[in-house]
Amino acid sequence: MASRAGKETSAPAGQRVVHPLEPIFDGKSRVLVLGTMPSPKSREVRFYYGNPQNRFWRVMAALWGEPVPASNDDRRDLCLRHHVALWDVLASCTIAGASDASIRDPVPNDVGRILSAAPIVRVFCTGGTATRLYQRLIEPACGVPCTGLPSTSPANARMRLDDLVVAYESLRRAADGE
Repeated sequence: MASRAGKETSAPAGQRVVHPLEPIFDGKSRVLVLGTMPSPKSREVRFYYGNPQNRFWRVMAALWGEPVPASNDDRRDLCLRHHVALWDVLASCTIAGASDASIRDPVPNDVGRILSAAPIVRVFCTGGTATRLYQRLIEPACGVPCTGLPSTSPANARMRLDDLVVAYESLRRAADGE
């Protein structure tokens, strides 16, 4: 597109990314937590919320008064022990790095796969983009509304860890059957 100065500008560069991770869930999962799309660091370490600056695993550990899980196996175990299913809203999209704001051409994951296999009572989305994409692309098909939670990304620096833990308390209550 042309700018006012007549110079050519374009949308943010991005690459087509196909979601590489399997969902985490079992037949006892009560809540489904959905991010948007694994970041480059998460794809590199082959697990959700893999950027060490992301506070997701610190929040999850704090909710249940546990140590922060150190390995992917520990993270998977924490989720399953506490009846948390984990996946992402998107199966594929064009994205620049980890910038949710750059997402183009989103294709949703089939969350029906989890909803039909586990007794999910609540769906939570981490961050505004995940929430909006879920509401637009998935909720009309599955009929299950989601609760939006604040992003645990380092880009959401305005929220302190303690504030995130308070915001995620509804996830813990639903997972624990309260």
